[in-house]
Amino acid sequence: MLISKKKKAFTNHHSLLCSATKVVGDIYFSGDFYMEGHVKGNIYAEEGKPSKLIVAETGVVEGEIHAFNVIINGHVRGAIHSSKHLELAAKAVVEGAIHYQSIEMVKGAQLKGQMHSLPKAAQANDDARADGQPEESALSAAVN
Repeated sequence: MLISKKKKAFTNHHSLLCSATKVVGDIYFSGDFYMEGHVKGNIYAEEGKPSKLIVAETGVVEGEIHAFNVIINGHVRGAIHSSKHLELAAKAVVEGAIHYQSIEMVKGAQLKGQMHSLPKAAQANDDARADGQPEESALSAAVN
């Protein structure tokens, strides 16, 4: 049998959207998503599992972002909901509200919107989610 019941060699999911690609519609991902292209739609990470979205310098998002960890170095027109850590790198331009548990902003990053820190209860839920325990999502709590 070609497929064994052993654990696959690649346990993490990695996705890439290259700079020559434009997507119109929502994207749902798990694991790590590295984005250099253009997305006109919302981006959602799988709930209940740690995830990382990286929007590179050439990346553009016209829509909302919902992920565990988010690193922005491109352009985002829409709200960002990061239930763990949000990093705005030197070339980041964000036009919209940001929701985060912890934030890091590098000199040169631009934010044209509001900043909302997640409450402590959401932080406890996120810590439990990262450990794989079934708890209510802090991401959905922040959205409500």
